[in-house]
Amino acid sequence: MAAIALTIAGSDSGGGAGIQADLKAMSALGVYGASVITAVTAQNTCAVTAVHGIPTQVIRAQIDAVLGDFDVKAIKIGMLATPEIIGVVADAIAGFDGPIVLDPVMVAKSGDALLATEAVGALRHLLVPRASVLTPNLPEAACLLETNDAGSLNEVTAQGRALVALGADTVLMKGGHASGAICHDLLVGPEGVLAELTAPRLATKNTHGTGCTLSSAIAAGLAKGLTLKSAVQEAHTYLQGAIIAADDLHVGQGHGPVHHFHRVWPA
Repeated sequence: MAAIALTIAGSDSGGGAGIQADLKAMSALGVYGASVITAVTAQNTCAVTAVHGIPTQVIRAQIDAVLGDFDVKAIKIGMLATPEIIGVVADAIAGFDGPIVLDPVMVAKSGDALLATEAVGALRHLLVPRASVLTPNLPEAACLLETNDAGSLNEVTAQGRALVALGADTVLMKGGHASGAICHDLLVGPEGVLAELTAPRLATKNTHGTGCTLSSAIAAGLAKGLTLKSAVQEAHTYLQGAIIAADDLHVGQGHGPVHHFHRVWPA
């Protein structure tokens, strides 16, 4: 039987992030991806020009349909947009006992907001405590904690532990927004750093969908039965390859997508 993962997120009409990126990453890693669409966005590599939230009853119906039929082994949660959507998702997955990867999507690569300001509290209180692993970048972590961006690895670790204190089992603090020639991602648990993943910082603008891709790749690994550390390592290695190959795609005029199928077909 194929391992099945479910992504609950928004749709990206440009295909580089959101539901589209999630399903591509899951497929590339050998996992069957099911999906629940929470919002439809009109976006490309340059901007988000419209966002339409899906009615909450339809979101609930999608979740019930998938969980009622498929043997879902892991769930990834991405863009949720509003407090109402966050509430219905939290309620609908209350009985799910598998791992949940929560990517607190707040801003698109173009700089456009994807989470209402008033929704941050709902995300913090309703879904962070459900997360097996929370995957914020540094600005998202600071927003959830109502503080400033971490400026050192010690501060990154401290913020990761503070997010664990809010209820997440573990937190993968992503270092893409930091400075320096090396990117540091820290997997943090209650006692501190569980793993550190490093990679050279690449000189490319084509990083659209990196957060979505990483979180869904982690969910894919967990769906296959990997340990958390192994799933995070596999996802990190896969994403680095996708970023390295991104410049060869030549998709769009702004922040282009990573190459999700770099292992399958060359650009």
